[in-house]
Amino acid sequence: MTQENSPYPYEPEFSFKKLLNDRVGDITYILQFKKALALVLIIGGLLGALTAWLWTPTYTARLTFVVDDSKSGGGAGGLSALAGQFGFNLDGLGGASGVLAGDNVEELIKSHRLIKATLLTAYDSTQTLADRYAAVNKLDKKWLKYSPDGKIIRFPLNGLKNSRLQDSLLHEMTSLILAGEFGISKTDKKLGFFEVDATMKDEKLALLFCNRMIKQSTDFFVSTKTKRLRNNVDRLQQRADSIGAILNRKTYDLSSANQTLLDINPAYTRANASVDIKERDKIVLSTIFSETVKNLESSKTMLAQETPTVQIVDEPELPLKKNRLKYSIAILSGLVIAGILFSFYKLLTRKKQAD
Repeated sequence: MTQENSPYPYEPEFSFKKLLNDRVGDITYILQFKKALALVLIIGGLLGALTAWLWTPTYTARLTFVVDDSKSGGGAGGLSALAGQFGFNLDGLGGASGVLAGDNVEELIKSHRLIKATLLTAYDSTQTLADRYAAVNKLDKKWLKYSPDGKIIRFPLNGLKNSRLQDSLLHEMTSLILAGEFGISKTDKKLGFFEVDATMKDEKLALLFCNRMIKQSTDFFVSTKTKRLRNNVDRLQQRADSIGAILNRKTYDLSSANQTLLDINPAYTRANASVDIKERDKIVLSTIFSETVKNLESSKTMLAQETPTVQIVDEPELPLKKNRLKYSIAILSGLVIAGILFSFYKLLTRKKQAD
C-alpha cells in the first residue's frame, strides 16, 4: 500500500539530531538581530537594577527554643530517638502527651488565636502591633472603604471590645502572616529544638512579634498542661486555709474553756463536758488539717513535676538580618527574562511569516 493511499497520516521519525539542528537554527536566526537583541538585554538589565533599587527590604527575627517536658523521658523516648535516626517518628508511643506531643508545638504556635493575641500587644505608647503591621503593609489605606467614619481603623490594646469589622481585619492580617511571614520548624527530628522565624518590613515589628509569640505560646502551653493539677492545688489551698482558720478559733476557745474551768465549782460536771467536746473538736480538726496540708504539698510537688519548661536558646537581637534583592541577581534575571521574551517573539513572528 502506498503512502498516499494510507488511511493514517504520515508521522516522521523522531530524531535527536534533527531536534538539535532545529534549535541551533533558531539560535542562529535570533543572532541575526544582534543590535535589537543587545538593546533588549540592556533594557532588561536596567529594569532588573531598578527593581532591586525599589525593592522594599525585609527583616528576619529568628528565635530558637527547646521544650523540656518531664513526661517525655523514659524508654519510649530512647526508642523514639533511635527510630528517628532511620527516619521514623514514634513521638506518639509513650513520649510527650497532650499539647506538647510531637508536632503539636508547631501547630499550636501557628494558631490564629495566639497570633491575634500577639498582634493586640503594644508596639509603642500610641499603637499596637496590629496598627503598625497595617501601616507598614499599607493595609490601613486599603481598609478605609470599610471604615464607618472614614478614619483609619485602629486596634485597641488586648482587643477586649473588638467590633466585628476589627475581628475580620485581624483574621486577614493573621492569614497574611501565616502565608509566609511567620513559620516554625524543628531543626532536628531527633532533638526537641524548635526555630521560629518572623520576616516583616519593619525591624522592630519583626523583633517584638517573634519574642511575644513565644511568650504567648509558653503561657498557653503551661496553662493547658497544668490546668487540672493547678485547679486541684487551688482547691486544696482554699480548704487548708479555711480549716486552719477554724482550728485557730477552736484552739482559742479550748484555752478559754480551760481557764474558766479553773475558777468553777468542781461539782458542775457540765463545764467539764464542754471542755472535752472542744478538745475533741480540736483533735478532729487537727487531723483533717494535717491530711489536707499533706495532700496540698503532694499536689504542689506533682504540679512542679508536670510543669513543662520552655527554654529560650537564641533570641533575636538588633540589628536583624536584612533581606534585600541583590543587584546581581536582579540584573541577571532581567537579562534572562528579556532574552527569552525577545527570542519567543522573533521565533513566533518567523513562524507566522512562513505560514
